[in-house]
Amino acid sequence: MKFGVPLSLVPQAAWKDLAVAADRAGFESVWLAEHLVFATDLSMADYPYGNKPALTPATPLYDAPAYLCALAALTTRIRLGTAVYLYGLRHPLMAARAFATLDQISGGRAIIGVGAGWYEAEWTAAGLDFRTRGPRLNEAIAVSRRLWTEPVVEHHGDFYDFPEVAFEPKPVQPHLPVLAGGESEAALRRAAALCDGWISMPQTPDRIRPKIEMLRELRDKAGRAAEPFQITAHAYEMEDPAEVAEWEALGVDRLIVRPWRRSRDAVEAVTAFAEIFHLADNM
Repeated sequence: MKFGVPLSLVPQAAWKDLAVAADRAGFESVWLAEHLVFATDLSMADYPYGNKPALTPATPLYDAPAYLCALAALTTRIRLGTAVYLYGLRHPLMAARAFATLDQISGGRAIIGVGAGWYEAEWTAAGLDFRTRGPRLNEAIAVSRRLWTEPVVEHHGDFYDFPEVAFEPKPVQPHLPVLAGGESEAALRRAAALCDGWISMPQTPDRIRPKIEMLRELRDKAGRAAEPFQITAHAYEMEDPAEVAEWEALGVDRLIVRPWRRSRDAVEAVTAFAEIFHLADNM
């Protein structure tokens, strides 16, 4: 089992120390969430999941790939992921460039978690139709894969249109991993048909089981059952190493955990968690 740390659950001032501590302790990955912008009348009324995040219009927002580049310079082996990045809010030439740069700077440690998004106001602010967010994201993923692997690319699609271009440098990883976040049927279809894996919301083994079963069915229908596929689950309350076997039996490959109760204890908590779960054994 691989273990990740959600940096976004502590104040930004602690991200550097937490990432460095997780790197040294044997965690496999660190993860940043992101939004592009909040409207001043921010409302959580349309938040589609359980516990609504404590967001306000004044919540600081950072460019996730750029910030992860800074963390890449401070770490040596830990992978750097987004959970999740609103990829469809950007033109794929820009988003593909950002993550190719992260992969280059980190020496091949980037993981791209993508999502269609739930907050309509930031799409309106960007001049984009919120109703197109799913198809727009799907097309952006397809375009980016070509940019990362083909010498030249020309594209004429429903949302993006550009003449033949070169795109260099390519990512260090020959196949830059893209994981789909979200738990709607559309998100699961995207993960199964277009992506290299799936990222859940905070879950328990019992609640996540139907999602994983649906993913298997969808991947089989897409003819991708034999292809490598990563399942990442947020398991914030995990404390007992004996719980790992249940997650593994479900086919989960990575757990994003939050072993602290208070943000100021996060660095000490990840170090203690790593000792209890023997993470250094996998370094």
